[in-house]
Amino acid sequence: MDRPSPQARIRRPGRPGGWTLIEQLMLVAIVAVLATIAVPSMHGLLERSRLRSAQMDLIAGLQQARYLAISRGLPAIVCPSRDGGTCLKSSRWEQGWLIAIDRDGNDQPDHSVLLTGPHASGGMHVRSSSGRYRVRFHPDGSAAGSNLTLTLCLPHEEDRALNVIVSNPGRVRGEPASAAQTAACSGNG
Repeated sequence: MDRPSPQARIRRPGRPGGWTLIEQLMLVAIVAVLATIAVPSMHGLLERSRLRSAQMDLIAGLQQARYLAISRGLPAIVCPSRDGGTCLKSSRWEQGWLIAIDRDGNDQPDHSVLLTGPHASGGMHVRSSSGRYRVRFHPDGSAAGSNLTLTLCLPHEEDRALNVIVSNPGRVRGEPASAAQTAACSGNG
């Protein structure tokens, strides 16, 4: 049985292949409506992801400092830092932070900084509770002072903030912030 050649195929008269202008305009209109619906929810998803990532970075940094204090048998500090070399006496941590060994107890890094944390981008706020400006881990893994809560928030996400909590025994964990913590974080104070 012979097959017809591609040139011999029968074409329907009056309708060439392809899309008409009306079909193309309808497709563009549908895509525009879907994009208008999806963009705001994608923005919120990206903001929540950025906030969660900053929380996880801070938790990992604090856990690393605790591990360093235990493994080296020396006090380790985590503090806000603008330049990555000295500690700031500030309860605002959004400009970055550092981890260092503090042999002499002066709340400043000895000789070399072991790790620095990222600058919080996009206007993110990071505030510590009770005006605390550092976390000190003892060689036994415990944290000096009272429990510390660091609250992370974004200026345009007033209903959403996250906490990083360091307990006296040195346990570090994350959780959602309360409404009062969120309001205090998103303020300029």
